[in-house]
Amino acid sequence: MVKRQNSRVSNGNGHYNRLDLPPRGPVESLIYWRDVKKSAVVFGGGLAILLAMSLFSLISVFSYLSLLLLFGTISFRIYKNVLQAVQKTSEGHPFKDYLELDLTLSQEKVQQLATVAVAHVNALVTGLRRLFLVEDLVDSIKFGVLLYWLTYVGALFNGMTCVMIGFVALFTLPKVYENNKQSIDTHLEMVRSKIQEITEKVKAAVPLGKKTETEKTK
Repeated sequence: MVKRQNSRVSNGNGHYNRLDLPPRGPVESLIYWRDVKKSAVVFGGGLAILLAMSLFSLISVFSYLSLLLLFGTISFRIYKNVLQAVQKTSEGHPFKDYLELDLTLSQEKVQQLATVAVAHVNALVTGLRRLFLVEDLVDSIKFGVLLYWLTYVGALFNGMTCVMIGFVALFTLPKVYENNKQSIDTHLEMVRSKIQEITEKVKAAVPLGKKTETEKTK
């Protein structure tokens, strides 16, 4: 069960009021830094792996990390065996709890994941077909502008750099938004209203921007 977390916010007078934060799942708890130590470990470890992958091949990174993990587990196993022999105790295998964990995926879970994946793939294919075949002229133009902007992004950054930027953003932007929600929402609403206004003007000026009701019923 996910517990409700607590936080403190300033009331503007140098004092802090205690606020109940909404309950979060394990992933949300990490990216919202509910437990600073856990989030720092995941963020630092993930960023280190991505940096290593940008400098070395994926096979090399996987091999070295696996060797490091294997060396640690073998060393710990030998240490525990020697300790048990010296103290003449019988604590059993040091990784017994982990060895007994059930890591198998049930058929229902696999079917559920497959259903979700297929739904997302179908939605993606349908959306791309609508954009490339110009079902809505304005939406296709906006998609073209996005693709043109991505050409500049690709010229400045490679794929791994974009992944690292996305990873850092994943652990920073949600927390920044949570701490400044009201101000950010206000500015986003202004931007959204302006984009909506421009879109409506373009659709009014371009009659092919949207399907007519007669075309939709055919």
